Amino acid sequence: MERLAGGIMLLSGWRRALVAFLAGTFAVLALPPLGIFAAPFLSFTLLVWLLDGASGNPDAGIVRRSFPAFAIGWWFGFGYFLGGLWWLGNALLVEADEFAWALPLAVVGLPAVLAIYYGLAAAVARSIWSDGMGRIAALAVAFGLAEWLRGFLLTGFPWNAIGYAAMPVPLMMQSAGIVGMSTMNLLSVFVFAAPALVATRKGRFPGIALAVLLVCAHLGYGAWTMQQPGPQPSDPQTVVRLVQPVIDQAKKLDDTERTTIFEAHLALTAAAPETAGKRPDIVVWPETSVPFILTENPDALLRISDILQDGQILIAGAVRAEDAGAGLPPRYYNSIYAIDDRGQIVGAADKVHLVPFGEYLPFEDALSSFGLNAIAAAMPGGFSAAVTRSLLTLPGGRTLYPLICYEAIFPDEIGDGALSTEALLNITNDAWFGNTPGPYQHFHQAQVRAVENGMPLIRAANSGISAVVDARGTVVSGLSYNGKGFVDTILPGKTAVMVPPAERSRIFWFLVFMSLSVALFSRSGFVFRDN
Repeated sequence: MERLAGGIMLLSGWRRALVAFLAGTFAVLALPPLGIFAAPFLSFTLLVWLLDGASGNPDAGIVRRSFPAFAIGWWFGFGYFLGGLWWLGNALLVEADEFAWALPLAVVGLPAVLAIYYGLAAAVARSIWSDGMGRIAALAVAFGLAEWLRGFLLTGFPWNAIGYAAMPVPLMMQSAGIVGMSTMNLLSVFVFAAPALVATRKGRFPGIALAVLLVCAHLGYGAWTMQQPGPQPSDPQTVVRLVQPVIDQAKKLDDTERTTIFEAHLALTAAAPETAGKRPDIVVWPETSVPFILTENPDALLRISDILQDGQILIAGAVRAEDAGAGLPPRYYNSIYAIDDRGQIVGAADKVHLVPFGEYLPFEDALSSFGLNAIAAAMPGGFSAAVTRSLLTLPGGRTLYPLICYEAIFPDEIGDGALSTEALLNITNDAWFGNTPGPYQHFHQAQVRAVENGMPLIRAANSGISAVVDARGTVVSGLSYNGKGFVDTILPGKTAVMVPPAERSRIFWFLVFMSLSVALFSRSGFVFRDN
């Protein structure tokens, strides 16, 4: 093993870059739809050995001295993000005549930019590198901070954070309910990189022992939690129907298809329960499922009232228009409506966290002069973002915490206010991306949100994956990708969270401090090194 580590460490030039790139790409196997938990152990082990050989000229300035490590981290990140996000290009092919030119920017450009986070993480880690367990701690704290920054810098894009690789199934998601996503990122890197210590003569035992202990605690706590009695539904029980119409995205953009699309949703809403069970109390349609401005189409509200039975509520994704006043064009919002059996809009919530270049155009005044538009915006100028998040309050006092589309990938989007609601509500339209890893990755991240908050998740997607997920991340009932139809299920109850979401940041920063201390002490030769 030492010979192999030495060979990797001594690689140079394009061979070093290629191994880093392939290592990052291989780590993607741990993500949905494959979920191969073992993959990152090899990837991060190779990354450690590559960084062992990435010492820059000690007489050079800090930038030049850090560049070899930055380059390794960047190539690793480029492989990881390219392999994990290539499917984003599918969205540009829906209207290929207008957006196909941007395909290289989405498929290659975005991974290249995101890889900078990992490049900086590798450079920071290498600056406090040592020859024992300390370098594993250095890598963990650097990647933990990089993922933390990726969650909010430049509006944030924490898709496929490293911690998700350690949570492929519900049993392995339970730890997130205690420590949160940021800490899972840090600890996951430590565990994944620990096998590199096998080829280390000094200080191998403490690091490997700690990694084994973390894995045992992770699996043990998950197994214990999954064996506890499940969360009980509220009394009276709430039956939810998820409607998954599987409307081709090209048709959704065709004005002549609007009536057909609307009637397809209504038909699935009106269908009798398959098992002659209780009719649904709440029917949920996906994101932007209403193909017109609902408030400007009273006939559509009448059709909804004709379909809904007494006491039923329809929750539907729709575009909401708002008068901007003073002769200005209206503002448009990506919204959720709650509509009662009389066709009245009784609740609404607007999307807060919009997708850059998808739902709005950053630096619009400058970029629009070049003829650029937001990809998924249904109108010139794109969508406007809500200033604050509103809970969706239904008749009878029930409340849901709305997350529209990719808002579900942001752990910090869900505050402690969510704990007072009945469930998380995530509506989305992943048809933009086709049957690629994208919809599976999106669903997986939404599952983890349910576990983090001890709350059931109601998720309706145009083409899938739609599901009701309980507070432990287990799918109670759902529809697979491209499975047209509906599913009725009883909404599960909530579970008590051991550590409130707002308190988990303290755990993260404590572990950042501890990991940094281990790295610095190890570098100084005080601890964690054998004589």
